[in-house]
Amino acid sequence: MAIIKSVRGFTPRIGKDTYLADNAAVIGDVVIGEGCSIWFATVLRGDVNSIRIGDGVNIQDGSVLHTLYEKSVIEIGDNVSVGHNVTIHGAKICDGALIGIGSVVLDHAVIGEGAIIAAGSVVLSGTIVPAGSIYAGVPARFVKTVDPEQSKEINQKIARNYRLYSSWYKQ
Repeated sequence: MAIIKSVRGFTPRIGKDTYLADNAAVIGDVVIGEGCSIWFATVLRGDVNSIRIGDGVNIQDGSVLHTLYEKSVIEIGDNVSVGHNVTIHGAKICDGALIGIGSVVLDHAVIGEGAIIAAGSVVLSGTIVPAGSIYAGVPARFVKTVDPEQSKEINQKIARNYRLYSSWYKQ
């Protein structure tokens, strides 16, 4: 059973039809929307500030979400895919974005709607990634713009797949 822990008077709120893996940890001021999946060894640490996650979001194995005390929060829109072993620290991820495997997104960065952060990238503090952009590298830099509808379709397909995968564990 997942670790769900209250801290400083904040108790996580989990939306209906959301899957939490057995060893996922959801701590403190965390609100998770409906139809999400939080995978194995993932940590959502809302102990020092808030984490807000929209509907249909998947946060894959080994990812860590955290914030700065009184300085940054995490906001994740709807139908976002956060790849395996991603670190998000105090950033905003807009609807339909994809954060690639092993990436790091730092405080006050904003990842635009339908944007893609390539695997292994480091998005520095304060970086604004425009909607429909692909960023890659260390530090992450603009690679190209993709058709927003195509990007949205690809990213939503991944999000739908993760809803399917999580259904296997509910049976």
